[in-house]
Formats: sequence, structure tokens, C-alpha cells
Amino acid sequence: MNRLLISAAHKSSGKTMVSIGLAAALRARGEVVQPFKKGPDYIDPLWLGLAAGRPCYSLDPYLCGAQEIRAEFARRMGGASIGIVEGNKGLYDGMDLEGSNSNAAVAALLGAPVLLVVDARGMTRGVAPLVLGYQAFDRGIRIAGVILNRVGGARHEAKLRAAIAHYTGVPVVGAVQEDEGMTIVERHLGLVPSNEAPAAREAVDRIAARIASQVDLEAVLAIAREAPPLPLAAPLERGAVPRRDEAPVRVAIARDAAFGFYYPGDLEALEEAGAELVAFNALTDRRLPSADGLFIGGGFPETHMEALAANEELRSEVGAAIEAGVPAYAECGGLMYLARGIEWDGRRAPMVGAIPADIVMHRRPVGRGYVHLRETGRGPWAARPAAGPQTIRAHEFHYSSVENLAPGVEFAYEVERGHGIDGRHDGIVHRNLLASYAHLRAVEGNPWARRFVDFIRRCKHAA
Repeated sequence: MNRLLISAAHKSSGKTMVSIGLAAALRARGEVVQPFKKGPDYIDPLWLGLAAGRPCYSLDPYLCGAQEIRAEFARRMGGASIGIVEGNKGLYDGMDLEGSNSNAAVAALLGAPVLLVVDARGMTRGVAPLVLGYQAFDRGIRIAGVILNRVGGARHEAKLRAAIAHYTGVPVVGAVQEDEGMTIVERHLGLVPSNEAPAAREAVDRIAARIASQVDLEAVLAIAREAPPLPLAAPLERGAVPRRDEAPVRVAIARDAAFGFYYPGDLEALEEAGAELVAFNALTDRRLPSADGLFIGGGFPETHMEALAANEELRSEVGAAIEAGVPAYAECGGLMYLARGIEWDGRRAPMVGAIPADIVMHRRPVGRGYVHLRETGRGPWAARPAAGPQTIRAHEFHYSSVENLAPGVEFAYEVERGHGIDGRHDGIVHRNLLASYAHLRAVEGNPWARRFVDFIRRCKHAA
């Protein structure tokens, strides 16, 4: 399995643009590129998936074990000629002092050579000790090449290349000039998602052209081919396959510019558990599709709140379905949509109203990072009593807060780490609805997709 990991010395070095450009440029040369993203992220994978023409899968060592990551990587590499893993933050940044969930840890797990993207602004000879330090910090990590980014011109590039060649021996496989064309519009959560960007394909093609002209693609492929054989990993156990006599349950899922935060692996886990996913557009569709369950993921409902509010017919249908007891799950943006309304920058728009609370947007994050949630047993598809309360690892990233929540609301989770709804609870429970700020992952330690589908099936059979 030809593979490499793209990381950087620090956050905001431009590795996402480099990764997008490499994926698209290699694809244009006939390579079958399988993209991956380290850590919790929805937006970068949307762009990487668009660039590669294949879904981008998450590799998260904080939520998954080593064997699970190897198995996931091997499973997704089927039919691919090269795997590209984009890191998050810096190469050695992580949650603990030992770096157990760092980008370097993922590179070690996968035996992946590292391409180090260096933001070269303001540096000349000083780039050498930076690269030397990253080489020396962990001798088990192979920094196989450097891509210089935001280079100031030919003279600047020559000085950087000379310093790296003289002091480090690491090959420079590319030098990307400072260029406004190597950017994508950003906002509070990072890049504007590709499902919202009207000219996403043009942006990817533009970035790919610049990378193809400034990076030695043959050298990149040669580095990927040097990766050692990957040890065989046991297949993933993400949930029991439904019996042949059980018909699939239909799950209506919001897929549009407002709601696009879904992990491809989680959607596949839903399907493997027996769900037929039926997409609807919360902005334009007036009716919900016929379905046994409802799933509204994260996204940016605040940037589309007027359009969501204007679609009164669908809001009414969603509210009626929840009140009728249709099993429903909502994450973050989905929770916001199901509340009474969203307030942002002096404006307010009415939403579904199934959750007796208001949503207020803030200028700074209210909750961000990994969360630990202990099940209360009151969730509609909580673990069975024999298993006892479980602690789930997930993640959150929201600039909004829940205000004026009606008293007596039940919660599916107690928050042991993170913020959730109020710093102590998450997972609002109403009839057969579970709505939380936490984003779950369908991993071996938390088979939420199977549990949700099983709950929908039980409700359907009981009707």
C-alpha cells in the first residue's frame, strides 16, 4: 500500500491546500488516490474527497485503538494506488506529553513516510534547524521530504533549498510560491465546506494546477512507494449484520448546504446495520421523504437560517414527525435546527420548535475539542441495563449555546469532559429524539449507528 502522511511544523502552515492540491494533481495523472484525515474534522475531508474523487475517511487515535486504525486504513485502500493522510496541527502536537494521539503516532502506526510542509515566510537559513529538530525529536518517524510553502520568490527559494540540503539531507520535493490562488474562503469553523462553495470544483482545479507546477509529483510518488508493508489487521467489528428476514429501515437524512457534517464511515455503518438512507434538502424540499427514522447532522444552519425559516412546510413536517414519536437523532447543527429559533448578530429566525429552547450564536467557541460522555440510561437508544452506564468519547465544536431550556428536560449524557449543553449535560431527550452538541463516531468502542438502527427497527415493529 503506497502511502504517506502530510503534516507541518505548526497549524496554519498551508498543509490542507497542499494536500488538496496533491490529491487532485495525482488523480489527474491517473493515480487512484484515497484520502484520509487525522483527527476530528468534517470540512477538510469534504474538500479532500472532492479533490480525490473518493470519500475521505477519518483516522482518530483518541477515539480508536491502534488495530482499528490499521484495519480502517487497509479497508479503505482497496483499489487505491496511493493513500494520502492529512494531519491536523503540527506533526508532534497531541493531547498528552507522550504524543500518543499525535500525527506522528498515526504515521508510526501506518509506517507512513512524512512530507513536512514548512511555512517559509520570514525564514532563510533558519529553516535548517527547524527541519533538523523535527528529524531528531523522534527517530522512529521518517521525514522523507519537505514542501516549502508561501515562498517569497526564486531567490528566497534558492536560499531555503541550499540551507536544507547543506544541513539536513532531507530532499525538498516542492516549493509553493506565496499566491492568493492557493486559498479557500474561511469563516468561524475554518474553510467554507465544499458543499456550500459554489465554485468548489474550480477552486480544487486551480490549487491542483499550482501544486502540479511547483511540486515534484514523481518524487512524491517515489516516497509513497517506499512505505514498508503494512501488518495485517483484523477486520472491523462495527455491528452485527441484520438478519436476512429483516427489511431495511428507511432513514431520512438532511444533506444540503446547511447540513453536511457526516463521516462517510458512519453513514456506511448505518447502511451496514440495515438502514436505507434517503436524503432530503432542508432548504428546498417541502415534504419529508417517507421514512422510519430521521437523522440531521451538523453543519451551518446559522448561515442559512433565513432560508430554513422560510421553509415552513418542512419545519412543520419535521416537528410533527418528532411529536409523533418517529426515532430521530440530531447532532450540533441539527440540534440548533430543532430548537425554537436561532439568534445571530442581532437577527432571529424561527426553527422547528421540537426542542423547548433557543439557540444563541457567540463570537467565540462555547465548546470545542474531545468530550467524554457518561450515559444516564435515559437516552432512547442507550446501552441495555445489563451493560451498565457507558462512557463515550466524542467531539464537539460549536459557537452556539442553548438558552431558556424548559425545566424538566431529560438528558442522555452527563458530561465528564467538555461542555455539551450546559457544562454538565448533553443529549436532550424528547419522545424518541436524541439531540446533542456531541458528534459521535461509529467505532468499536461506540457502535452508535447499529444501536440507532436497532432502535428504529424496534419502534417500527411496535407500531
